[in-house]
Amino acid sequence: MMQNILSTSQNILKPTTLCEEIESYLQRVFENELKADGSILVSYTPFVIKKIAAYLSGRIKMPASIGIAGETASGKSTITKDLIDTIESFAAEFNVKDVITRVNTDDYYYDRSEMVKEAGSFSEFAKNYDLDVPQALELELMYRHIKELLSGKETYLPKYDMSGTAVRYDNYTLAKPSKVIISEGLFTLTDKVKDAFDFKIYVDIDENIKKERFYERAKERDLGDSANLIYKNANEKAEIYIRPCKKQADIVLSGSADRIKYKNFLNRIIEVIHELYFAE
Repeated sequence: MMQNILSTSQNILKPTTLCEEIESYLQRVFENELKADGSILVSYTPFVIKKIAAYLSGRIKMPASIGIAGETASGKSTITKDLIDTIESFAAEFNVKDVITRVNTDDYYYDRSEMVKEAGSFSEFAKNYDLDVPQALELELMYRHIKELLSGKETYLPKYDMSGTAVRYDNYTLAKPSKVIISEGLFTLTDKVKDAFDFKIYVDIDENIKKERFYERAKERDLGDSANLIYKNANEKAEIYIRPCKKQADIVLSGSADRIKYKNFLNRIIEVIHELYFAE
């Protein structure tokens, strides 16, 4: 598929030419996917193709950071997991070390465990405390942690208990620098943290699908009669804080596409890495 890139020895092929060849290949991959039935792509900027090509060709040698945002129940966590699994599978096959590190935006919610205890339950707490605004998270700390990882430093990340205690454990998980730093969450692309990311991805979703997913999750979390209020508030706050992020995204993904399509698309990009650096 990419023999035109490797038809000339890498010792002879100029980096600029290699980058342009990769860019041309990626352009075809993106265009074909955009036109396909059930495409994972909603839109993308031309510049993102150039930037991906610059990283894959080695013109940019720094680690890359990816931020993925979207509304509640948009599918961003599932997409992120599938991306990580696909990349890690490739890395395991070819014994590539330190390939990807995840920084979970939700882990930066402030500890509100005492407020939950006072309220008597998380559902009662959630009626009077807004979790759907960026101010509910310590995004400045997240920004600092990502920048530390990109600079090659190990750092300890927090861990937020999503089971309903609202406890945040600080300095909980040791994160090591890697080739890719990836993060996802409601507020991943909001003002206080968006500049930490080289690639900004937004996950778009149909309202009916989002609502169905939300209420399934609400039942699992035992939100009870507070679910309606939480959903209404999430929609209102998404209009203010989350949906505007779509305009600045490099790539907009469909949150309702078949999961296998995300992996297939990423594998077509990974083919560049395979043929450049691992093909015999």
